[in-house]
Amino acid sequence: MHRRRRGIAAGAGAAAALLLAAGFTGAAEAADRAGGADGKRGAERVRLYTPPANPDARTQIEELVRSGKYRDAAGIARMVTTPQAVWLNGSGDDGRIRQEVAGIVRDAARKRALPVLSLYNVPGRDCSQYSAGGAANTAEYTAWIDEVARGIGTRRALVVLEPDSLALLPSDCGQDDDRGTLTDARYEEIGHAVETLTALPGTTVYLDAGHSNWHSVRSIVPRLVRAGVERTAGFYLNASNYRSDDELAWYGKLVSGCLEHTLGGGDPASCPDQWTDRNDARTWLDAHVTPDPSDQPHFVTDTSRNGRGPWYPETDQYPDPQDWCNPPDRGLGRQPTTRTGDPLHDARLWIKIPGESDGACLRGTEGPEDPARGTVAPPAGQWFPEQALELVRNSVPPLLP
Repeated sequence: MHRRRRGIAAGAGAAAALLLAAGFTGAAEAADRAGGADGKRGAERVRLYTPPANPDARTQIEELVRSGKYRDAAGIARMVTTPQAVWLNGSGDDGRIRQEVAGIVRDAARKRALPVLSLYNVPGRDCSQYSAGGAANTAEYTAWIDEVARGIGTRRALVVLEPDSLALLPSDCGQDDDRGTLTDARYEEIGHAVETLTALPGTTVYLDAGHSNWHSVRSIVPRLVRAGVERTAGFYLNASNYRSDDELAWYGKLVSGCLEHTLGGGDPASCPDQWTDRNDARTWLDAHVTPDPSDQPHFVTDTSRNGRGPWYPETDQYPDPQDWCNPPDRGLGRQPTTRTGDPLHDARLWIKIPGESDGACLRGTEGPEDPARGTVAPPAGQWFPEQALELVRNSVPPLLP
């Protein structure tokens, strides 16, 4: 009997390996078909990089195979073998991050793929919430960025620089003093990263612009300007969030237009925002923005979990709904691609790793359960099997035929 159990486990492991291989083939073929520009304005055909899957995803696949849930297992396999970002953090004083980054970009180059690197180590990140952490101070952070840059070297990389770093400044969450010391430091840290990474010959950098239901255009544009957006390819939207493609595309167009206007000496307060009547906003864009997309900042979006759009809990159901935090019944969004059909929109990416938890998500309650799910969610960044299955089953468009 003991031998039989070992045989079943071995069989599940082999089946999981086959599913992962099949998922990789399908995802890679889809990425090749997508093709497109790599974010640097060119028309080069590009394949996006697929990093190794979370080990707990393989465990889930094996368990699903053992239970005879082969379609779910195939869906998880396809999800984790779709091109997505690599999230990087940690200390910069011992060279380990340099070695890690060098290994990633070298592997991507060998596969003729473009890696997406999400750098997530700025001091005070996430306003000390579920994803708290980061470097201890500015000096440690700049040393870390320098090590990341050494790791990238001359190879190609698309950098999503510090999610929430500009949309969630220390001054936004009551962590700063009256002089704005920590907020000034944040801009110094992002500025150093921009200067260092954009100097690399194969690296494209995008800055944090939150998402379309957060800051107004007039609010986020001055932050992007102060952070040095003119030296980058542009900005990214919706990292780890759920806003719809149409909403993001319109917001991105407005932010891009307002940035061009502001960088040219205009007042961002005169720009239309995402709640302005669209016809009025188009009239303003026609009058103030060049029709040549190559003269405007570009953007990329995170479509990893926005297939069914945002979650709208009843406003009085929870003290703090936290609609961004492991919302139930969401689905994977459109596949990553650098061919979006919009000259300002450089790529749809899976920035957030689908299947990894956003945190405990207590929604203003004492917990320990997430009241929207009735379960205790894993800590931020850990694999969340329940959510992974939801994302696969609810994907729009469908992940599996």
